[in-house]
Amino acid sequence: MFQTLTQIALPIAIILIMTGVGLSLAPSDFKRVFKQPKAFFLGAACQMLILPLIAVTVIALTGLTGELAIGLFILSLCPGGATSNLYSYLAKADVGLSVSLTAVIGFITPFTIPLLAVWAINFYGSEGEQFDLPIISTWIKLMVVTVIPVLIGMGIRSKWTDFAKKSESYVSWFSMAVLAFVIISICVNLGEKMIDFAIATGPAVIILNLSTMLLGYFAGRFLLHQEAQSRTITIEVGMQNGTLALLITSGILESGAMSMAPSIYSLFMFVSASAFTYLVLKKDKSAT
Repeated sequence: MFQTLTQIALPIAIILIMTGVGLSLAPSDFKRVFKQPKAFFLGAACQMLILPLIAVTVIALTGLTGELAIGLFILSLCPGGATSNLYSYLAKADVGLSVSLTAVIGFITPFTIPLLAVWAINFYGSEGEQFDLPIISTWIKLMVVTVIPVLIGMGIRSKWTDFAKKSESYVSWFSMAVLAFVIISICVNLGEKMIDFAIATGPAVIILNLSTMLLGYFAGRFLLHQEAQSRTITIEVGMQNGTLALLITSGILESGAMSMAPSIYSLFMFVSASAFTYLVLKKDKSAT
């Protein structure tokens, strides 16, 4: 049952989610990168460079090893989740910047994840653990479940715009439902080990999420001097595509232990993103 979920149901769910992401995108979202390059490149640097570096630091500080460390690092390589655009809207952030980051980084990460994940497996894995992540086949799988569905979704939007706009709101809810179902299945599959893994990875996950969100916010404030863009970068860095991370750890690498950090992170990021949204909206209200 669990293998059927990770090998068949999870890839199909991600394809549907990424098609939904494509429904929210238009060619102008990519052109926007050139209109506000400083904000885009700062957000991309925070997400693709600083986030993995902080993950390595957190792993070292908390003493995570083996599969738990690999899982946390793979999570840090994933792009922003489908719900980051929704939270950017709720937090009155720069939604256009959020969409641009989601779109462009989503096209880049299928190339970077396999290479850096192999490095993590070799660096953090022990001699007794055998995990094989073939770079080419992994790249092809990620292209099939992420990039191609996004292009299909964009094609649908270009022909049936009204349908695409009506479908956007369902994407985030569907992705959250899939994520919750997968996490529950992983916990059931791990059994008694789940508690030990959760205790071991919990502090690292919380530190990674909160530190990167704080860094993203203040980097935006000091370098961009734009509150809305700072909020966007905070949310984009804090909300990772946990479903994609679980596809790699559970579906491709078939490791329940590796899936623990992405699972806990995926739950905690909604708490931190909701708290952040509440605080910034409260700040806006008090300023008026």
